[in-house]
Amino acid sequence: MKRTFTLQEYWMRLAEEHKPLLSYKNAGLSFDEWHEKAREKLLDLLGPFPEKVPLDPVIEYSVDQGDYIRRRVVFNVDKYMSVPAIVLIPKCAKADKSTPAILCSHGHGPFGKDSVVGMTGTSERAADVAAANYNFAEQMARAGFVTISPDLRGFGERRDKYDPIDIPRDPCNLNYVKGSIFGIYPLTLNIWDMKCCIDYLETMDEVDPDRIGMMGLSQGGTMTTFTTAVEPRIKACDIISYVNPFEAFGIRDGNFCGSQVVPGIYRYFDTFDIAGLIAPRPCLMEMGIYDACFPFEDLMKGYEGTLEIYKGADAEDRLFTDIHPHGHAFSGAKAFDFFRENL
Repeated sequence: MKRTFTLQEYWMRLAEEHKPLLSYKNAGLSFDEWHEKAREKLLDLLGPFPEKVPLDPVIEYSVDQGDYIRRRVVFNVDKYMSVPAIVLIPKCAKADKSTPAILCSHGHGPFGKDSVVGMTGTSERAADVAAANYNFAEQMARAGFVTISPDLRGFGERRDKYDPIDIPRDPCNLNYVKGSIFGIYPLTLNIWDMKCCIDYLETMDEVDPDRIGMMGLSQGGTMTTFTTAVEPRIKACDIISYVNPFEAFGIRDGNFCGSQVVPGIYRYFDTFDIAGLIAPRPCLMEMGIYDACFPFEDLMKGYEGTLEIYKGADAEDRLFTDIHPHGHAFSGAKAFDFFRENL
């Protein structure tokens, strides 16, 4: 037996032989049997969600942006936590509960929701948006969808401020460790916040509660995948640059953090199994051939794993791809038509 001394080599050797216990391709179950067991296990791994509290939303301002209204709203999500969010309302939306809506999740980066809604007041913010075509919530609002974009816990306005003399630490990992002492995880809490965003959308006079979608880039893709998997009110989703196997971006590259996992997740599932739980609902997967964060060949493996599950659900025609000639970014080539057709 080859002797192993470093943890990275140890993890890689484990991953080479690892078969998640409830991965669709290993389970030997029909889609319906697998879906029931897998969803139950995923919810078990996520742990309990916070206790529901009244949203008590406060609209702090509304600004006319020409073809849409930008509204800042703050609402409660649990006993100790509130969410700041930006809601964009197209001028064409009527107060008759008829307009489709999209929950838009940001990824890692310094500006949180602000980039997604197109708040580019400085050169740094403008560059952040330009680099990833990042203002997809604004683009969707201009296309006629109500959008809501919250800050995730640990990001944007919700990022903790640490003493600058401290040793640099990744807040995602630090909060994961802190939460693990309680048995509470940032991913679970952020999924709960997404569910509360849908609760808020359902209160809006403009929004049709039966026509709500979700989309997100990178960490936002993580949120879109996991949230849609466990939240049936999301009728269609656009996962942008996320679904690639744990062995690749997680174990090999270490390109993930404590905000994207819960304990034991890879023991039972790969990323494409989580995406497969979305079936048979429509799902668009965007993949850039020049993605330097999640290599294209890994994204394709994630898509292929997801496709196998959609085939098992007899829903192959509801899984779509946008393979685009860009990097780690929102393409925009197919998302608008996808949501128009599926919401």
